[in-house]
Amino acid sequence: MSQRYMLDTNVVSHIMQGRDAQLLAHLTKVPVGQAVMSSVTLAELEYGLHRKGQPVRLRNALRQVLLRIDVLPWDEGVATCYGEFCVTLEAQGINLSDFDMMIAAHAVTADATLVSRDKAFAQVPGGRLRLEIW
Repeated sequence: MSQRYMLDTNVVSHIMQGRDAQLLAHLTKVPVGQAVMSSVTLAELEYGLHRKGQPVRLRNALRQVLLRIDVLPWDEGVATCYGEFCVTLEAQGINLSDFDMMIAAHAVTADATLVSRDKAFAQVPGGRLRLEIW
């Protein structure tokens, strides 16, 4: 199976803005169906849109993104991984935001490489969470 990439909220937000040519070029190299996002990411994006009064340009940009990127549901398996992942990281003194932990657990469960520009994910020791910065 080809490599799957789970795009973090900050990456999808940059895609929606459409001003990062390097990011967009990188994304075009990923085969259709291999770039996904967590339903947690979609929730964060929806929150941001509602907070900004749902600007038409950004709403349309999100619709365009959703035509090309599948949203994976947060299910029981992800919830189980999240609980275990949180305890493991906390024991190592690593604390991410709740949403970041949820997205990281989702990437681990989906066997996907997390694509983010959030430096907090770099704190997660190698092995379980694969991370790329685009």
